[in-house]
Amino acid sequence: MNTKNNKRRRESIEKIEKAFVELLQTKDLKEISVSDICKITQLNRSTFYANYLDIYDLADKLRDKLETEFSQLFKDDHSNREQNGALKMFTHIKENQIFYKTYFKLGYDEKTQITVYDVQRAQQDFNNSHIKYHIEFFRNGINAIIKMWLNGGCVESPEEMAEIIKQEYKGR
Repeated sequence: MNTKNNKRRRESIEKIEKAFVELLQTKDLKEISVSDICKITQLNRSTFYANYLDIYDLADKLRDKLETEFSQLFKDDHSNREQNGALKMFTHIKENQIFYKTYFKLGYDEKTQITVYDVQRAQQDFNNSHIKYHIEFFRNGINAIIKMWLNGGCVESPEEMAEIIKQEYKGR
């Protein structure tokens, strides 16, 4: 029986996601077919279609999974979030480089933001009518730094990257 969360189904989904991410490292999304994924995973097309509508649905579900996982990093951490937030973020990115590279390659950063932003803090620090510009500047800046770090192979440690962000906001 193909119940929603059984072990076999979870394993199939993991294989499909892994093959998809591997293919995205050398191909554009529009060049990847369900047949390509099935060939790599040695799964039937029916297994793919039992879990996804098409390649684009797979890409969207993978994005949702990454964004959910990312937001969970900060869910229960209210203590010292300011100092630990950047470190948690960069540690997670380093541990999941291929998924973040995929996220950016698919252009999801243009549609959504993986960065967590404390709007209340910004409103305190920038008490003016132009807060929306600051938020946009911050989010795009963080995304650019993450992309640059990923493209460079994450040579700097997460601690170094967190310190870079801290220095950019020194005095605030």
